Amino acid sequence: MEKTKKPLITVIVAVFNGDGTLQECISSIARQTYTNKELIIIDGGSKDGTVNLLKTNSNYINYWVSEPDKGIYNAWNKGLLHSTGEWVCFIGADDFFWDSNVLEQMSKQLAKLPIDIRVAYGQTMLLNEDGKKLYPIGEPWYKIKKRFRQVMCIPHSGAMHRRSLLEQFGGFDESFRIAGDYDLLMRELKTFDAAFIPNLITTGMRQGGISSKPANGLLAMREMRRVQKLHGQSLPGLAWIMTTTKVYIRLLLWRWLGEDLTRKVIDKYKNIGLRV
Repeated sequence: MEKTKKPLITVIVAVFNGDGTLQECISSIARQTYTNKELIIIDGGSKDGTVNLLKTNSNYINYWVSEPDKGIYNAWNKGLLHSTGEWVCFIGADDFFWDSNVLEQMSKQLAKLPIDIRVAYGQTMLLNEDGKKLYPIGEPWYKIKKRFRQVMCIPHSGAMHRRSLLEQFGGFDESFRIAGDYDLLMRELKTFDAAFIPNLITTGMRQGGISSKPANGLLAMREMRRVQKLHGQSLPGLAWIMTTTKVYIRLLLWRWLGEDLTRKVIDKYKNIGLRV
């Protein structure tokens, strides 16, 4: 597709029983000063007030559907079928664009990228479950290029994918529960480079989603290891081993101290700059 100064950007949101956070997500997209955008929301057949929210906000949504699905990657693949943007990003129903100028700033950088760069990302601000800021994640590609072969270290929320990448690889592998985004990016970035957009926080992301729970953290690490093997890495690296060790420590704390106290302890460590 020919590059334009204002590329169409598609935002795809997957949600299930998300009426507590979805409105903030939709509002953050609706407030974007960038007008050449489209919003697609795939609901997995919610039983709470999610569908009512979708109906209320239908003026801001280009396409939405509510029906049972097979998980987040199945939902995102459904959304891709209805997308038309030159660039596509995915955010969770618990996430939101950090300010009203995110897509405007991002679009200016996307227009400058060479055609062979098909992934672009900024930073994501991690929040605790109360919505308080912890710290931003996301580092320049040259710093994390080697580490990426071992662990998912690109903040996927708000990251931009060129349409040609998604068409070439056929979207996400739905056999993954947590690491399908890592698998998709690995297919591209084991050979090519990504672009880091400096001085740009794209989204706020609340802790407490599927991959942030300690029990699911172990599944995430196993799935990352599966991705490594699929892409030719027979042995795990030091970064994977260290990250897996942290997950086990969090799981032990969870079992010893309970969920609430463990979250408070981890948040305190994060607030002083220690990442557990």
